[in-house]
Order: sequence, then C-alpha cells, then structure tokens
Amino acid sequence: MPELPEVETIRQKLEPRLVGRRLESVEIHDPRLVRPFEPVAVAAELEGERVVALERRGKYLIVRFESGKALLIHLRMTGSLRHAPNGTLADDPHRRAVVKLDDGSDVAYRDVRRFGTWQLLEAAELEPYLEERLGFEPLERTFTARRLAQRLEGRRAPIKAALLDQRTVAGLGNIYVDEALWRAQVHPLRPAGTLQADELARVTRSIKDALRAGVKRQGASLRDYSTPDGGRGRMQDRFRVYGREGHPCARCGTPIDKIRTAGRGTWYCPSCQRLERQAASSSSSRPSRSRRHSSV
Repeated sequence: MPELPEVETIRQKLEPRLVGRRLESVEIHDPRLVRPFEPVAVAAELEGERVVALERRGKYLIVRFESGKALLIHLRMTGSLRHAPNGTLADDPHRRAVVKLDDGSDVAYRDVRRFGTWQLLEAAELEPYLEERLGFEPLERTFTARRLAQRLEGRRAPIKAALLDQRTVAGLGNIYVDEALWRAQVHPLRPAGTLQADELARVTRSIKDALRAGVKRQGASLRDYSTPDGGRGRMQDRFRVYGREGHPCARCGTPIDKIRTAGRGTWYCPSCQRLERQAASSSSSRPSRSRRHSSV
C-alpha cells in the first residue's frame, strides 16, 4: 500500500505537470472509483476545472481547483498515477480513469485491486473531512514527542497498532511503522500507553527519519507502486527489518523475526527491540508466530 513517502513522491512529480493546467476532458471507466456517484456526473464536474495546487495530507493526494473545489485521491492498496505526453499512454487493462490536460498530456489512474477512491468535495467540506479522519502530519514541526504522548496516553493497544491508526499519526503504514520502531528500538507489541519520555522521543524522531528516508528514495516499489514517470522507488533496497525475516539485524546481527500485530505481518529484531515481561503482561495482544512465507 502506498504510504506517506510514496504519495509525497507522486505529489512532487506531478505538481509541475498539473498546477496551472485545465482539465480538458475526464473519462472515468470504473464506477467503483467514485461511487456512490455516477462516473459521468463526476467527470462533467471536473471538466473545465483549473488546478491551483497539488497537496498531500497523510496518504491523501489533494488536487485543489480554482473554483474552490478539491479532488481527494486515496490510492489504497494498488492505486497509482501516470503522466504522459499526448497519445503516448500504453494500453493498460488496469486503467480506471484518464484526465486530458490543456497542454495535450494525459494523467492516467490505474488500480489493480480497485480499492482506490476519488472524491470531489466543496471548499467548505475538505478540512472537516480530513480533520475527522487524520491525526498529526509527522513531517511537520508540530509533530513532537509531547503531542504523541497525548495521543497515546492510557492506550493499551500495541504501539504498532496505535501508529497504524491514522487518527494518531497520518500517513504511516505497515512498512514505515516497522522501520521506525526498529530505529527507535521499541518492540511492536509494547503497550502504547506505557512508553516513557525517552522512548517517545526516540519513536517520534525515528518516524521522521524513516519517512524522510523513504521520500529521499522516492518510496518503495514492492509490487504495483511506480512514480508518475514510470520509475521505481529505491527504499526497498534500504529496509532494515520490513520483509527481512531471517536476515541479520543491521545493528546487532540477530536474525530478524516476524510476528503478527493488529492483523498485519510485523518484522522486528528480537535483541534490539526487547519486550520486557512487565510491559508484555499489560498488553492485551500476544505475538503469534507466522509461517516464514505467510502473506502480509
């Protein structure tokens, strides 16, 4: 699933191509993309709009228009966007929508599993919609250890599950939570509300570091993710724990282990990220062994 670094990479790549351009024509081929609304009706509303900004909030891509409306795009598991000069889009059975810009170029949306969504919102609807669903933006200065502590206070859920909750921190997913907790040397099953001040500081710093590393390398291309120009991300070559079961820890050499947390495959170092007995006993979740090749 594209997480913050992947969505931010898409935003950075598309921004100079989209801002200032007018949507000349819009074709929505998959009704699931905009349901419960009719694709023809949504396409008609989008046509003629001029893009004034391309932003990101958590895992959402936000296309702001001159009219004040905004198109909220969530890529979900396998969504991606591709920009191409006029007439150069290759055939693609997974293409769900195509937007032709007034410079003759095309922006195509593809989605293998069809979970992604496009939602057209009025100006007054956008901020309340996002505020209800999203917590802190982790790469902003306002995301601090103290504010994270406020969100985690009294929570008995494992820290991995708490960080996957978009209302805690926006934009984190399975990959970058595992990478951040490894950096912070915190066990993924540690009850979130039991973290001490120094641990919270490490987690906050490690979240920022893991995400910045992902953005610097243009995200991780594991399955379907690619940049708008068709390139691949490079973060998968720098993973420390994610997907590395059995490989030696880059810090201590102990083989990386895999468990399940909050229903997700979770990778960690049993030596660097110890779960103290007292902390473990206060958690309602227990690690369950997964098979070496089980899916995430």
